[in-house]
Amino acid sequence: MPRIAAPTQDQAPAGSQPALEGVQKAFGFIPNSIKTMANAPAALNGYLALGQALSKSSLSAAEREVVALATSEVNGCNYCIAAHAALGKKVGLSKDDMLQALTGELNALALLARQITESRGHLTDAQIAAARDADLTDAKIVEVVAQVAQLTLTNYINNIAASDLDFPPFAR
Repeated sequence: MPRIAAPTQDQAPAGSQPALEGVQKAFGFIPNSIKTMANAPAALNGYLALGQALSKSSLSAAEREVVALATSEVNGCNYCIAAHAALGKKVGLSKDDMLQALTGELNALALLARQITESRGHLTDAQIAAARDADLTDAKIVEVVAQVAQLTLTNYINNIAASDLDFPPFAR
């Protein structure tokens, strides 16, 4: 049972209504994570604005989902793992790709996302050098940090709220 309410679109504050309408159009439904954020219009609108901005980054949609899965695994957010596995499938990630993002067999982006999340941003010089050696530019490193920050927001909200899962669970 959720510990923070996930209001319906009609019950949400007026400041969240336009954002919820946009999510409904984009996804065909409003995920419980988004409904929970709708309790605080500033949080919801900020989250969505950051997501919109990051969708124009140099990271592909598949790369953003790899970062999302790696971050969500470290933060222990099963809701976000399920959601981003579903989204990852839509952008062409295979189950093996997703498992690699969740386990030790990582590509450079997933590894960097895990390191950022685990260290709370305190990377060593060697970790940054390894990212660069894997052809991650400074722009991509900064974009991964931004993706981790956005995902950490939803991870923490879902972990605190105990959001009801409305995506298929990811079978490992």
